[in-house]
Amino acid sequence: MNLREHLKDKKRIVIKIGSSSLTHPETGALNLTKMEVLIREITDLRNQGKDVVLVSSGAIAVGSQAAGFPKRPERTEEKQACAAIGQARLMMIYQKLFSEYNQSCAQILMTKSTVQNNLSRLNAYHTFEELLKLGVVPIVNENDTVSTYEMKFGDNDRLSAIVTALVGADLLILLSDIDGLFTDDPHTNPEAEFIDEVHELDEDLLKMGKDTSSSNVGTGGMASKLTAARLAVSSGADMIIANGKDFRILHRLMNGEHLGTLFAGASGKDFYLMDYLEKL
Repeated sequence: MNLREHLKDKKRIVIKIGSSSLTHPETGALNLTKMEVLIREITDLRNQGKDVVLVSSGAIAVGSQAAGFPKRPERTEEKQACAAIGQARLMMIYQKLFSEYNQSCAQILMTKSTVQNNLSRLNAYHTFEELLKLGVVPIVNENDTVSTYEMKFGDNDRLSAIVTALVGADLLILLSDIDGLFTDDPHTNPEAEFIDEVHELDEDLLKMGKDTSSSNVGTGGMASKLTAARLAVSSGADMIIANGKDFRILHRLMNGEHLGTLFAGASGKDFYLMDYLEKL
């Protein structure tokens, strides 16, 4: 049985959704049709008995659109205000859509200090565990409203990998506006070759992490995704980078279809989360 065929047996899954996958590119407003598909896919995973954690970007993008900004704000104060507006709107929509499928969700906002502090990290772990035991889908985002530069994860790619390690997930799926890992930036080099599977994340592969994000609403390029991959696979989880253009890709990935780039988790390796936090 190959790596792809094993995906259907994963029990605890973290799914990260980028801002560009949740919004209309023309306006920056939420794409409700896509969100409905996302919620249906996640609920179906829950109906299969799997634990699912959703790391969702989009708060600043939604808040910016609601506050009338023509593009993503640049000043920290503006971004924090937009995050406060957008996070409330985003969770309201998530709760409404999940409730239509009789699925409960909960909000968890984190900063780097949440996992750097031993007591806070333990409390966060217990909160995740209790929510998952109750059959709830935790929806995680960085607490942009209060986080300072020193306390930021940098982007939700890194945050999702930290959550993966924290909750002991066995699969992390990063959905963004890219198909996966290429040997070069496919936007500028038509000869760039797609990489289907990565069994060892070495320095040569990490050097491929050029910023390929072309979105006006997101922050994470390929470099941040490879940083996330290094953390996630070191914790023992498999990780997939795939295109979030159609969220129905989730059940296709879980069925073992060759979509996106699959990074194989490292087995039998000593892992300590704090060692990796210091490198982020």
